[in-house]
Amino acid sequence: MDLSNAHAILAMAQPTQPGQQPPPIWTSMVPLVLLVVVFYFALIRPQQKRAKQHAELLKAVKPGDKVITSGGLVGVVISVKEKTVAIRSADAKLEITKSAIAEIVERSGDEKES
Repeated sequence: MDLSNAHAILAMAQPTQPGQQPPPIWTSMVPLVLLVVVFYFALIRPQQKRAKQHAELLKAVKPGDKVITSGGLVGVVISVKEKTVAIRSADAKLEITKSAIAEIVERSGDEKES
């Protein structure tokens, strides 16, 4: 960084008078707190809601459900274990982790609506 640029930036700051008190520290903290609150409601909270919905979806998986995995495989659930699910896709039988299930397309026992 060139020193002439640093002096120009410092010259732009508001001058303080010798008898003038600096502003309270909380005035500089207010924008930071507002930024944290905005990030919480815009990013963190929606992500927590999605994670909670996905956990509920995984608890509801049962044999006979038609599912789509995060990799794009479409299959029917054959069996459900604690951490894995066996699915049949076309002629292949696959065992995947429960967390790989992205969506339940059709529930077992539900009639297909066309």
